[in-house]
Amino acid sequence: MAIDAIGSTPNPQNQVLTRQKSIDQEDFIKLFLAQLQFQDPLEPVDNREFLAQLAQFTSLEQSRQTSENTNELLSMNATSQALALIGRGVDVQGQAIPLTGSVTAVQFTENGPTLSVTDANKQVTTGIRLSQVTLVKQP
Repeated sequence: MAIDAIGSTPNPQNQVLTRQKSIDQEDFIKLFLAQLQFQDPLEPVDNREFLAQLAQFTSLEQSRQTSENTNELLSMNATSQALALIGRGVDVQGQAIPLTGSVTAVQFTENGPTLSVTDANKQVTTGIRLSQVTLVKQP
């Protein structure tokens, strides 16, 4: 079952481009059958070579799916961490001046969640990445 990340917007154009760049199992079978059909009858390719190609493709497809699932899991984990920071005090590095304040909002972008932090002077700083948070304080 596919689970969409919070805040993600499905982009059918990107999905089509991704499908066009990769070869799926159906395309591989078509190539495999074309290779069988047009092979030289005087020097046929060994069946072991075909089986090795099929095994390599299967392994590659499983690796791709594992990588895709891992990326989705990392995205969901980052989302969960960002949401858990709402209302908590944080120290932030990576700004011109180190920032201390409270997380007041989370925005979801293509590159992952970003935080909005309100400091003691009620000034809001946006676009803070989770990797910039150096300390999380109890509410």
